[in-house]
Amino acid sequence: MPGLVVFGRRWAIGSDDFVLPGAFELFVRLVWWIGILALYTVHKGQFNCPGGELLHSYLLVLLILLASIICALSALVYISMQGTISNPGPRKSLPKLLYTRLLLCLPEFIWAVVGAVWVSDSSVHCEKTVINVIIGTVIASWVIIIFTIIGAVIVFDPLGGKKTFYLTDSVNRNLESSQSGQLLYNMKNTATRVWEKRIRLLCCCIVQDDDHRVAFTSIAELFRTYFSDTDLVPSDIAAGLTLLHQEQDKMESCPKEPEEVLSHSPSSLVTDDLDIELENAAHYMLFAAAAYGWPYYIYTSPFTALCKLSGDCCGSRPTDSDITGSDRHNFHFGSILKITGLQYRDFIHISFHNKIYEIPFFVALDHKKEAIVVAVRGTLSFEDILTDLSADCEDLTLEDVLENGFVHKGITQAANYIYRKLINDGILNQAFTIAPEYKLVIVGHSLGGGTASILAIMLRNSFPTLRCYAFSPPGGLLSKSLADYTKHFTVSVIVGKDLVARLSMPNMEDLKRRIVRIVANCNRPKYQILLRGCWYEVFGGDPDNFPTELDGRNQDALTQPLLAEESLMVHRSPSYSALEDESHLNSPPRYPHLYLPGKIIHIVEESSSRRLCSSDIKYTARWSNETVFSSILISPKMVTDHMPDVVLKALNSLSQDHGSCISCQTRACNTHVV
Repeated sequence: MPGLVVFGRRWAIGSDDFVLPGAFELFVRLVWWIGILALYTVHKGQFNCPGGELLHSYLLVLLILLASIICALSALVYISMQGTISNPGPRKSLPKLLYTRLLLCLPEFIWAVVGAVWVSDSSVHCEKTVINVIIGTVIASWVIIIFTIIGAVIVFDPLGGKKTFYLTDSVNRNLESSQSGQLLYNMKNTATRVWEKRIRLLCCCIVQDDDHRVAFTSIAELFRTYFSDTDLVPSDIAAGLTLLHQEQDKMESCPKEPEEVLSHSPSSLVTDDLDIELENAAHYMLFAAAAYGWPYYIYTSPFTALCKLSGDCCGSRPTDSDITGSDRHNFHFGSILKITGLQYRDFIHISFHNKIYEIPFFVALDHKKEAIVVAVRGTLSFEDILTDLSADCEDLTLEDVLENGFVHKGITQAANYIYRKLINDGILNQAFTIAPEYKLVIVGHSLGGGTASILAIMLRNSFPTLRCYAFSPPGGLLSKSLADYTKHFTVSVIVGKDLVARLSMPNMEDLKRRIVRIVANCNRPKYQILLRGCWYEVFGGDPDNFPTELDGRNQDALTQPLLAEESLMVHRSPSYSALEDESHLNSPPRYPHLYLPGKIIHIVEESSSRRLCSSDIKYTARWSNETVFSSILISPKMVTDHMPDVVLKALNSLSQDHGSCISCQTRACNTHVV
């Protein structure tokens, strides 16, 4: 940080990013050079075969070329090791070394061509060992050249040249205000178009219509806005995440204050209510998981799922259920039957139709709980990802709701789609005609949980007794007023350090600022941070106490804007100069705060006893509030804690523990009576 500037443009790589790849190439080159030197020494004076003179010259020049490259790489790695992330001053000579190294690629390319020509010459009849070594040398040269080209493509920044308009503050001061504004506007439009092209490329395999194009533009604008005020390269983000993880683990290891411990001790009434909700959640999580269809079923039973489904695959589609969308070979419906344990006749409607803002769901009769269950599928396709990323806010206008509020745009449109299907197509009327005494329950996981929560708000007036169980819903979902309103009928279940439950634009902004602050003030080189971080993530141990300039600074200094960081003021990138008006920590929030829906059950891993072939994980659950999820926590489990099988496992474990406790209490009471 900032990004390296060579050839007159900024690249998505830092001047301290050449240590590890450079060291690896240096090792390969040294082994290569020693091998060629040994070959040359052994066969010196024996190059009298046809083509031997050319071979002698080829090896000699190759030794000199490899020695030159080794020297250039050694200097490149050494200089790249100097300084810190935010202090590139000791690395100011690195671009010249990089030019030298790239310049050596030209003779290496020429010599690789010469070697290929020599090897393919049928008139050459030298010793087979020598020929094989030359073939290996040619292949190695081409492999390194190809990987160098691929690396250049990866770190190429399409916007790198655009920032040359903002190289110095004096340039901005000399521009007329209208001209400066126009240049900034053009740069923003260019950045949006670049992000839009990237998204289109990722989604090239799906049919694109007007909804997709609008979503592409909206998501591109979101990404452009989020990344516009930083000059972080990917390795900076990796270093920041590992530093934050270790800092976070150090904070968690500190003993809690007595008041904090007492505040988490629930009353018996609250505990009883929690046990009931946990038992219900464990039951309905099966429906939420079943909505994923065959991918989830095969994922959880990879060795037996296909065999169990084979009988249903060849069968005819059931006529009792209203099924829409594609379900080739009956895989999805067969998996839903296996997971839920329901019968064909229990399903009222099943939709596998999937487009942007239109996600699959099913409606079924749950006779065990006497409920009509609407289960909404979570993210499983590119269309679902686009729905997730359409994170703009929009007003939710409903009659008789205490006050309208902001909601996640993409998820709200998905809820509107299911609402129209349920009401306008008469699906719920059909269900209540069959089972008029049943209650309505809406469930979903991830994207499905967020959609279920907003759908429950829409249906609340028509079905006052409805309940909603949202498993691992997105954090940036509802404004404060709507989140409080849903506490009367919605329960959210979050496991551990689930990333998605903490994923909101304010939280992402907070994470970005934390990353910038911690990497800008760490006094260690980046390669040390990354190596120590990899060791810590894989093997564990005590968090490292990296020296930091944040230590000893007063609170006023810590609340200064990002651009006031001393190191960034000296070595500030063009993107900071161009957009500094948008980058202050004390500026008004760019995004409104959105929260998780309903009452929140937070499940955490209490302990784990690992044995040779199994692991026994114990969980605890407690009622929580939305403030607990106001910051993204860095952990290896931040993704796995979101997975539906992990959520179901945790809920089943808690439900079984509660059942065991009840059995123990019953036996104890009977013994006492006797």
